[in-house]
Amino acid sequence: MAEILKVAMPKGRIYKKAAELFRAAGLLIDAEVDETRKLVIGLPELDMEFILAKPVDVPTYVEYGAADIGIVGKDVLMEENRDVYELLDLGIAKCRMSVIGLPNWQPGIQQRVATKYPNVASQYFREQGQQVEVIKLNGSIELAPLIGLADRIVDMVETGQTLKENGLVEMNRIFDITSRLIANRVSYRMKNAQIQSLCDRLQKVIAAEA
Repeated sequence: MAEILKVAMPKGRIYKKAAELFRAAGLLIDAEVDETRKLVIGLPELDMEFILAKPVDVPTYVEYGAADIGIVGKDVLMEENRDVYELLDLGIAKCRMSVIGLPNWQPGIQQRVATKYPNVASQYFREQGQQVEVIKLNGSIELAPLIGLADRIVDMVETGQTLKENGLVEMNRIFDITSRLIANRVSYRMKNAQIQSLCDRLQKVIAAEA
C-alpha cells in the first residue's frame, strides 16, 4: 500500500484550475471536494490528502513538512522565499506582477509604494536604483494612489479591468506569474516515486495543452 501524499492546495481560483489539471491527468477528484468547507480532505483512492490553505501559506506548510507538495503562485514563492523545491510550472492562473500608478505620475523627492509583496517590491526598486519607501497593505491596493497614501503600487494584474475602472495604468511589468508545483526537500527524497509519477502525469497534460 502506497504512502499518503499530502498536497497543500490553495483555496479559491487557483484550486479550481489545479483540480481541472489533476482531473485531466487522470486523477479523478470527486466534484464534491470542490464545494466542501473541510480543510483536510482524504482521497484514499488516489493515495492523497488535500490540505486546503490560504495561497500565501502553502509554501510554509511545504517547507516545514506539514505537506509533501503544494501548488502556489510564483508571486507567493518570490515573496515568501521558502526553502522548497520548485518542480513544475503548471501554466495555470496566468497573470503578471507590475508597477502601477496614475497616468500623470511624476517622480518626486520622496517616493512611496504600496503592495502586498514588500520583499518583491523592495528588491525590484533596489535593482532599478530607486529609493522608495514600501508600505505593506493586505487588500484594495488600488486605493493607495487614489487617496494619496502612495505614489505607486506593485500588484498582480490579470485582465487590467480593475485598474481601468480606477483610472490607473500599468507602468512596468516585473515578471510573469503562473502556478508552480513545489515539494518539501525531505519528502522529495522519501516519496520520490509518488511525486515523480504525479509530475510526469501533469507534465503530459501541460505539454498537450501548450
